[in-house]
Amino acid sequence: MVKENDQHYIHLVLKGDTNAFAVLVERYKDMVFTLSLKMLKDRHEAEEAAQDTFYKIYKSLCKFNGDSKFSTWIYKITFNACLDRLKKNKRLQVITSLDESREMEATSVLNVLDSIEEKERRQMIRDCLQLLPGEESFLLTLYYFEEQSLEEIAKIIGINPNNVKIRLYRSRKKLTVLMKERLEPESTIL
Repeated sequence: MVKENDQHYIHLVLKGDTNAFAVLVERYKDMVFTLSLKMLKDRHEAEEAAQDTFYKIYKSLCKFNGDSKFSTWIYKITFNACLDRLKKNKRLQVITSLDESREMEATSVLNVLDSIEEKERRQMIRDCLQLLPGEESFLLTLYYFEEQSLEEIAKIIGINPNNVKIRLYRSRKKLTVLMKERLEPESTIL
């Protein structure tokens, strides 16, 4: 149903009704900003990336062919706009490898998490996501919070679904290690 509504407004914009684009911006502005912030880790940069994204959407709206969901198309443009900003600012983050022994220890964090209240758990996950490199945070957000499928994520970032699985796996491991490090002082008290 949302896709039909989006198509309706897209059609109006393509016919020259610029006010119809405001409806699409209103509908997707929070999503675009949140994803930009996850990837760029800077509010000002995220605002700029969101503006870039909507500018690109407006300019290339005629290229949207409906093969995927409109939101998936927007995710892809957002992702690319964030990558452009990272490259422009020469802030590409290097993916660091984690010590394998620490990765094996990371699975024990699940036992500790069971004892934390839901609200605290969500806040800790958000905090730890902020510590991950932008693309990893972006992937985890798309998959777990935006509930995008592997295929949709693959379209967004331009890789195949199997590579998405691998990157999600590695990102989850890094997130688990960060969460364990954050919980170590608490786990000694418990």
